[in-house]
Amino acid sequence: MSPIFILALALCGLAFILLVGWPLVAALARAAASVVSAAILATLAVPAFASTGSDLLSALTPSLLDLAGVALTALIGFATVRFQRWTGIQIEARHREALHSATMTAARLAVARKLAPDAATEFVSSYVRNSVPDALRELAPPASTLDALVRSRLAHAAKL
Repeated sequence: MSPIFILALALCGLAFILLVGWPLVAALARAAASVVSAAILATLAVPAFASTGSDLLSALTPSLLDLAGVALTALIGFATVRFQRWTGIQIEARHREALHSATMTAARLAVARKLAPDAATEFVSSYVRNSVPDALRELAPPASTLDALVRSRLAHAAKL
């Protein structure tokens, strides 16, 4: 197998890592550096083996290619799992931010209308249920947690 093919394989792996996203680059820096170093070493070592006329390289080439395929598959699987975790965290953060924003908006409105505490709590809870149903469905906070969040935001809005 040609050293250019081995180098192209390493560059394809590196390009995939860069296309997945910069947050993964930091997590995969050590693994990518090892793969690139191994590819460069293999590229430099291939002419040395070939120049001696050794049949060792011819005998090991299929096994090395299989090993490179397994390593690349494992790297792609690892990157995919990391990307799925990262996007899941981002989606959860957006739902949480939407829930807190809707709660604060409703709390400010309840304070501006000078509602009684029980009426304000019911107003904010109703507003949140109608405003961000997707966030409530995805986060699924217990009623006690949602009630504590509503009361906390009402107290914060009353101080402003």
